[in-house]
Amino acid sequence: MTQPPLAQRKCKPCEGGSEPLPASAAQTLLADLKGWELIEGKTIRKTVKCKNFLDAVGLIQRIAPVAEAEDHHPDLHLTGYRKLAIELSTHAIGGLSENDFILAAKIDQLET
Repeated sequence: MTQPPLAQRKCKPCEGGSEPLPASAAQTLLADLKGWELIEGKTIRKTVKCKNFLDAVGLIQRIAPVAEAEDHHPDLHLTGYRKLAIELSTHAIGGLSENDFILAAKIDQLET
């Protein structure tokens, strides 16, 4: 059975004790995302250069309810007044889970 696209999936509760995704699985899922990079095998990051400060803050405000609904929260870093770095990792397992890629795909949809 074929899985639905990442953006149509729902994050699942992730407890400590689960294993992080192996690098090969992370690379496969990363291929379905736009502009995300794998950082040290434990985090995925996307940097978005927004039009201005308010546009960057607006993107944060669009990300927040999606992250809350998925109960999976990114690290958001706004620098240089309009550059937003979005980082995802599953802290409970010390690495990446499918949840990180699901939320990344949903964030990608917010930019369009």
